[in-house]
Amino acid sequence: MSAPGHPRVLLLHNRYRFEGGEERSVELQRRALANAGVAYRVLERDSSRVGRIDAATGLLRGGGAEEEVATAVRELGADVAHAHNMQPLIGPRGLAAARSAGARVVLHLHNARLFCAIGVAARDGAPCFRCRGRNTVPGLVLNCRGSLPEAVAYAAGLALHQPLALASADRFVAPSRWAAGQLAHLGVPADRLDVLAHYLPAEELASDSRAHQGGYLLAAGRLSPEKGLDVAIEAARLAGVPLWIAGDGPTRPELAELVARTQAPVRLIGPVARAEMPALLRGAAGLVLSSRSHEFSPFSVLEAMGAGLPVAATRSGGVPELIGAERCAPLGDAEALAARMRELWSDPALRREEGERLLALARERHSEERYLADLMAIYESSLSTTAQ
Repeated sequence: MSAPGHPRVLLLHNRYRFEGGEERSVELQRRALANAGVAYRVLERDSSRVGRIDAATGLLRGGGAEEEVATAVRELGADVAHAHNMQPLIGPRGLAAARSAGARVVLHLHNARLFCAIGVAARDGAPCFRCRGRNTVPGLVLNCRGSLPEAVAYAAGLALHQPLALASADRFVAPSRWAAGQLAHLGVPADRLDVLAHYLPAEELASDSRAHQGGYLLAAGRLSPEKGLDVAIEAARLAGVPLWIAGDGPTRPELAELVARTQAPVRLIGPVARAEMPALLRGAAGLVLSSRSHEFSPFSVLEAMGAGLPVAATRSGGVPELIGAERCAPLGDAEALAARMRELWSDPALRREEGERLLALARERHSEERYLADLMAIYESSLSTTAQ
């Protein structure tokens, strides 16, 4: 039973093949709901458990979990179905099933995958609005997926079922003001779009910054082309600064070859368990985020703030909202990123000062209490919304 005044919540999520910030967001939402005494249940699908043909079929069909979703809504008596990633195995059909079973639907948009085959709504280092609304043909023509069969499946699946997704959601959620603006420009109804910033649990907030004692700069996340880790490697080489890269993903072999070929002072340390990340952060002198596309609101930056670390980042989407534009370099500019890395590495006092400032911002703006209050306000708004 939910605490008095709180709705019952069904969380929907299609896990990615490689774990990233969205899985972290779902994990922290579960924690916040449990701590507040909110009754909830999680229904997940996992893309790593199906082949690419099944994934493409799910996209083209608009999902495939309708009966499961409807049953889960009814069994829980869910007032709200809160969906994170839905593609390809839950899909718009799953959202519609939740609504038909009696729940109001909140769709949490961590990226632009409603419109964009690669989810980032960016190309060549700049925001891209070629695919907008139901027009997904540019992504097919440009083959943004890098695979023609995948490009066809995404272009057709997104265009076919986008109207159902938009009609089935009572509210949409974005993790930053920048993200909300981009999504509205792409076609999400602005009058149903809310901003919900990420949070960090209190125990993940450091007591102080130890960045001045750090022995390396750290980059962490999925190893994929849009993360721009080749830029980070080149920046580390130019700056002569030791860089550790934590994570796994499809570009790992190419990054390893680049490190070997350029003799950059970089260690690829592979995937790091969640329980090991705090120690890795506490041993670092700062975080490097080198994305060449526009991140909505990366958890890696917030976690660095919570650890009292300064950040050297590209001017990527919602990142300036987190740390300030003055700490950001232009997208794809290895020399500018190297200058920022060199500045931090050469000045321990500056590292500590910036780390303390960002830690204070994390405490002020990204607490669990603030997150929960904003989340409950969104649910209240969804429950009071006249059906579309």
